[in-house]
Amino acid sequence: MFTNQMSTDSKSPFLELKALAALEHMRFSTRQRIEGAYSGRHQSRQKGGAGEFTDYREYSDGEDLRRLDWKVMARTGKAYVRLFQDEKNLLCTLAIDASASMKFGAQSSSDLRGSKMEYAQYLSSALSHVICRGQDQVGLAILTDRLQEYLLPGSTPGHVAHIQQLISEIQPVPETRMSGAMQQLFEQSKSRGVLMLMSDFLVEDLDELFAAVRLFRHRQSEVIILHLIHPDEERLPAGTAYRFEGLENEGSVDCSPAEIQSLYQQRFQAHTDSVRTLSLTNGCDYLRISTAIPYLQTLGEFLVEREG
Repeated sequence: MFTNQMSTDSKSPFLELKALAALEHMRFSTRQRIEGAYSGRHQSRQKGGAGEFTDYREYSDGEDLRRLDWKVMARTGKAYVRLFQDEKNLLCTLAIDASASMKFGAQSSSDLRGSKMEYAQYLSSALSHVICRGQDQVGLAILTDRLQEYLLPGSTPGHVAHIQQLISEIQPVPETRMSGAMQQLFEQSKSRGVLMLMSDFLVEDLDELFAAVRLFRHRQSEVIILHLIHPDEERLPAGTAYRFEGLENEGSVDCSPAEIQSLYQQRFQAHTDSVRTLSLTNGCDYLRISTAIPYLQTLGEFLVEREG
């Protein structure tokens, strides 16, 4: 079997290459016809000459062997697949919510182990690896009340390592609005492609945020909403009394389970229903992700579902 391993200089603690080896045969796939800068394996919106040979690309492990050019391999000793005019690379941007509510579940304010933020760091680092290993391009946006970081999609090993480093360095900040950052991202990203928005969506401007998401859909970009939920948010943990401390400078509240449990669950369910409804009505794909499920399982199931 031919292999084309992508190597990077990434030293990210969130990139587990040995664990990702179990997914080496899988690729991220789009649902829609997309636009890209280079020949690849995704369908393009560009018309004319569909099926017409244009170029070669080095074979990646797991691709259809029927696309190999055996004559070229016999002549050069290297494995290449034939590319056609109606195929393009995927341009994918990982947009990560870096607001303080993503710290929920952390060991402490300085130790993010167990938090939604840590889960997002593992999942997005793995996604960046999978996407670029599939010969596609990945970019990064870190969102607070502004566009804190933005890297255009690229595919070189150094570019991917830089993305993974920035992901590993994310420090959540106490902000509760994200629509401005999404508006900035839309203005700075000019190409159609795929936007993966990873957040808990515990924001004050949810409607405005999805109004900004709608701009990407009007551009005919594919948008995937990855909604991260910690299990202790879905159902309050057992106990005789609670102290809720706001992660975004809202203060604290003391109460008993009997006082709030039923109302809390109703309101949290209403919130998750609202995020799902806004996603689907705006033409986005929606995936609810529990941080209780190992991120590799989530990623594997996500890739299988995308390949359909």
